[in-house]
Amino acid sequence: MICVFPLRRLAGLAGAAGLLLLSGCLDVPHPFRDPGQVGRSLARNAPPARLAIPLPAAALLTDAAAREWSRDMAAALLEQTVPAMAQPVRPGDWWLRLGAETRGGMVVPTYSIMTPAGVVRNAGEGVGVPAAAWAAGDVEALRGSARQLALAIAGALTGIQADQMALDPHSLKHRAARVYFSGVKGAPGDGNVALAQAFVGALRDAEDAVQDNPRDADFTVSCVVTVSEVIPGGSGHPQQHLQLVWRVVDAQGKESGAATQLHDIDAHSLDGHWGEVALAAAQEAAGGVRQVISRYSGRDNAPLPPPAGTQAGAPSVAKGQRSG
Repeated sequence: MICVFPLRRLAGLAGAAGLLLLSGCLDVPHPFRDPGQVGRSLARNAPPARLAIPLPAAALLTDAAAREWSRDMAAALLEQTVPAMAQPVRPGDWWLRLGAETRGGMVVPTYSIMTPAGVVRNAGEGVGVPAAAWAAGDVEALRGSARQLALAIAGALTGIQADQMALDPHSLKHRAARVYFSGVKGAPGDGNVALAQAFVGALRDAEDAVQDNPRDADFTVSCVVTVSEVIPGGSGHPQQHLQLVWRVVDAQGKESGAATQLHDIDAHSLDGHWGEVALAAAQEAAGGVRQVISRYSGRDNAPLPPPAGTQAGAPSVAKGQRSG
């Protein structure tokens, strides 16, 4: 849950009881989580739908400890929303080659992200672990190493996706996202119409093209407004709880994320004309929705350059990437 909107008063809102929009919270999956067949087609060659982690044979561990380390690594990557599994490599899998090296009384864990063709796409190493603890298969040492490496691996996968998108002229790095807005429901007064009109105007820019129908849309956005029952207000005025949820789904209808705006307002202050409240709320919501689309599609991520000695976009690097 990522909160991005600052708490601020919407100026000049006579009749709206000085509505405040609290921090809008974005609920977004990690950009390299597998979004399904249609979602993958947005980036053509997205990161692997499954990252296999076979038993690390060169990890300076017993078989039991090596098996435990691979499981720890899978769990740590799942925490980063990377779909990793501790299992043998199957045809078409991207996979993680784990290892370890001894350096001056310490063991340094290493990793290589491998393409289905057996090419190293990215490699790195973690912080050294005392050799005695490593050789003993110390549970905390293995688990800590896995969590530390998982951060770097997750970042590398994000960069791999961005590199493939950069090579694809049809990806969202090279064109605006086609967005269908299905409208606003549940708002009191003229809120449904006012919010919808303001949101379409606020969202449309060079990165997002709003269209009137769902055909071929990359993403669909909808908004649901709920107003709670009247509650006592601290100032002596009755209040209502206002919630706006802007939901974003991909072309398959799979949840991409949501931006939420919350606040308590003077009771029935929005039962009529929303006016500038709708404009301010829509502008903030558009920023949140834009972040959901960017994070889910990976269009703003920095590409990870190919390994030294390989040509950008070479088949050995891109081969096996899952496309829609």
